[in-house]
Amino acid sequence: MKDSKAAPLTLPSDAPTEASGPVGAFERFLARQILAFLGNAPITIALWNGEEISTNDACHVGRLVIRDRAALWKLCLNPDLHFGDLYSVGRAEIEGDFVHFLETAYAGVSSSPQIKLLKHIRNYVNRPRRNTLDSARDHIQHHYDLGNEFYQLWLDTEAMQYTCAYYPEPALTLEQAQRAKMDHVCRKLQLKPGDRVVEAGCGWGGFARHMAHHYGVTVHSYNISREQIRFARDKAKEQGLDGRIEYVEDDYRNITGKFDAFVSVGMLEHVGRDNFRPLGDVINRCLTEKGRGLIHSIGRNRADLMNAWIEKRIFPGAYPPTLREMMEVFEPHRLSVLDVENIRLHYARTLEQWLERFDHHASDVEKTYDHAFVRAWRLYLAGSIAAFTTGSLQLFQVVFTRERNNELAPSRAHLYQS
Repeated sequence: MKDSKAAPLTLPSDAPTEASGPVGAFERFLARQILAFLGNAPITIALWNGEEISTNDACHVGRLVIRDRAALWKLCLNPDLHFGDLYSVGRAEIEGDFVHFLETAYAGVSSSPQIKLLKHIRNYVNRPRRNTLDSARDHIQHHYDLGNEFYQLWLDTEAMQYTCAYYPEPALTLEQAQRAKMDHVCRKLQLKPGDRVVEAGCGWGGFARHMAHHYGVTVHSYNISREQIRFARDKAKEQGLDGRIEYVEDDYRNITGKFDAFVSVGMLEHVGRDNFRPLGDVINRCLTEKGRGLIHSIGRNRADLMNAWIEKRIFPGAYPPTLREMMEVFEPHRLSVLDVENIRLHYARTLEQWLERFDHHASDVEKTYDHAFVRAWRLYLAGSIAAFTTGSLQLFQVVFTRERNNELAPSRAHLYQS
């Protein structure tokens, strides 16, 4: 992976500060507090001396193995933040079906009577980093500039779409489902030859190439990841589309020009709550009078921060908004919402296929990075599956237009026609 530019995860030492020692009443109490935080889910906690703690008589789905006393204390202090690091370096282990264990834990947390107070404390302590013009570039490069070859190992081979695919038929391959997602979005935007499209956050440029090639539009795509922009430009030139697509290495806040369609797939999560109105300002100034747009974003049913470990180690500055929060983009400029679709379970399926491919190439990833990096990313992918299957995360596609645009489809039939 010689094209890697960003540094991999920097994790604490994997050496436990106290690897052995007797287990006393206080340690057992802390273990039971962890189980209480998990809603007394059917999970067993195994401590470093082999002792097991559980509070549920139901058939247990697996064991959380805690290998040293300091790891136990860290899990009690801030489980959202510390579990990921402890698992990554082997000081905590999950035995049993990995995804099912995490699903059980997530479901238990959501039903825990302690969770409301703990969320208030967590949301006060764990603040997402602000996405200023300078910091946003650092945040994006932290994740997306790990190396194009790294992502090529487990994303779809055609367009390298690092966003939710769409499965109108459950048996679709990842490649087929990503094509279906791109067509689904294009139909929602009712793209036609000659349209001018602006894309905020283009990834590796696959969607822009799809729009230009299959729908006859011209595209201006903005992105602040150097690795992705370089890859996208090379691919467009290779496919003879560079005359119809301009990949701009710049922040979405600097978009200029007038466009018939605005589209953003998988970027709003990186914008941050403070920047929803500024994003609306951008859309308002660049959209034509009959322009239409679509925002595709991970979200939540109720406002909550991104998991603290993911925000720290994987996606700095990330925040999944609620639909109410997303309206801060539209309402100030009286943009009309035409359609909202939630394809949450499609993202769970996408992540399952990503994880399967990631696991297949884990040894290749470890050769370039290290074992802790592999474990961290496996936890991130598996945990994301659990977040979508348990409803902790949603996936919203919101279609909008100017309030006085009367050239609207009479029904949704066009969404399901080839």
